[in-house]
Amino acid sequence: MSPQNHPDAGAAAPRELAARFEQEFGAAPDGVWQAPGRVNLIGEHTDYNEGFVLPFAIDRTARVAVAARPDSAVRLLSTYGDQGLVTTSLESLQPGTAKGWTKYPLGVIWALRERGIDVPGVDLLLDSNVPLGAGLSSSHAIECAVITALNDLTGAGLAAEDMVLATQRAENDFVGAPTGIMDQSASLRGSKGHAVFLDCRDQAARLVPFETEPAGLVLLVIDTKVSHSHADGGYASRRASCELGAEVMGVKALRDLEVADLEEASGLLDEVTFRRVRHVVTENRRVLQAVELLGGPGPSAIGPLLDASHASMRDDFEISCPELDLAVDTSRANGSIGARMTGGGFGGAAIALTPVEAEQKVRDAVVKAFADAGFAVPDIFTVFPAAGAMRIA
Repeated sequence: MSPQNHPDAGAAAPRELAARFEQEFGAAPDGVWQAPGRVNLIGEHTDYNEGFVLPFAIDRTARVAVAARPDSAVRLLSTYGDQGLVTTSLESLQPGTAKGWTKYPLGVIWALRERGIDVPGVDLLLDSNVPLGAGLSSSHAIECAVITALNDLTGAGLAAEDMVLATQRAENDFVGAPTGIMDQSASLRGSKGHAVFLDCRDQAARLVPFETEPAGLVLLVIDTKVSHSHADGGYASRRASCELGAEVMGVKALRDLEVADLEEASGLLDEVTFRRVRHVVTENRRVLQAVELLGGPGPSAIGPLLDASHASMRDDFEISCPELDLAVDTSRANGSIGARMTGGGFGGAAIALTPVEAEQKVRDAVVKAFADAGFAVPDIFTVFPAAGAMRIA
C-alpha cells in the first residue's frame, strides 16, 4: 500500500491528538473517538425517497478529542483551516447561527439537547483526513464522531438508529441541508470488508460482502476538486421534484413505484419531473441488483450497474458536471470495469472499479485528460471498506 493510500495518511494518531488537545486546552481529553467518511457504491438520491442504498465506510476518518466541562461553554478547535478557537455556549445554540466546520459538532449538540439529553459544555479538537467537498461525507464523519463521543460521555445509551436520526436532525434543521440518512448510517454502522445495504424507509440494514482485493480489483476515488454543498439549491430542487412526482403518482414516496409504473408516470408528469422520478426508480432497482451480485459472483459483476447509474445521474437527474463525466469516461476507456459519480453531485468525486493491473494506466490517463481539458489536478486514491464509528483512546 503506497503512503498516500494508507488509511492513516494525513490523520493524527490518537495519542498525538490527545497531546495536542492537552496543549491547547490545558487538560487531557476524556477520550478520542473517530468516525469514517463513506463512499456510496450505488444508490444515489434514493435515501430521502425512502429507497435503497449501498454505501460503505472508508478508511479515512474524522477524529475528535473531547472533554466535558463543568459549565455551559463550548470551545471548538480544528487542526486544519484558519478559523482558530471558536467559543460559544449551550444556551446560544440556534439553527443557522454557526459557521464553517463548527456547525456540524454544534448541530449534534443542539440535536441531542432537543431530544432531552443533558449534554454538558465541552472542549473539542477535530482532526480529519476525509477530503472536504469530495462527496465522501466529510461533514457526516464529523457529526458521527461527535455523537459517538457524546453518547459515551453522557451515558445516553443511544442505539445506532437513534444516533442516525439525531445527526439527520442536526443536518436538516441546524445546518440547513435536506439530506437523508445514508451517510450517517454508513459511518455509524459500517464494517470492515462490507457494504451496508440500507432500507431508508425503516432503517433495516444488513452487511453485504464487498472486498475488492480478492477479486483482483481496486476501487479508485477520483476527487475532481470541484466543491459542492448539500445546502445549495441544486440538491433541494431535486428533492422537491421527487416529492412532486410521488404526490402526482399517489404514493408515499418514490420507493413505492416500480419500473413498470414509469409508463404511466410519463403521461402524468412534466418531462423534467418524469426524468427525476425515472432515475430514482431505476436506481433503486440497480441497488437491489448489486446486492444480489455481490452475494454471488462478487464485485467483478457490478461494473455495468455502476455505468448505468452514472448515465442516469448525468442524463435524468442532471447532477453530474464535466469533470465528473470526464473522470468516468476516461476511467472506462482505460480499463475500469465500471465507474460513476458518487455523492450528492454538482462536483465531488467519481469512483472507478478497476483491475489492479490497470490501476496506474487509469490514474495516468485521468490526470492527463484533466490537464488537457484545463481542469484542476484531481486527487486519486484507493479506499477500502472499513469499520464504523468507535472510541479509539
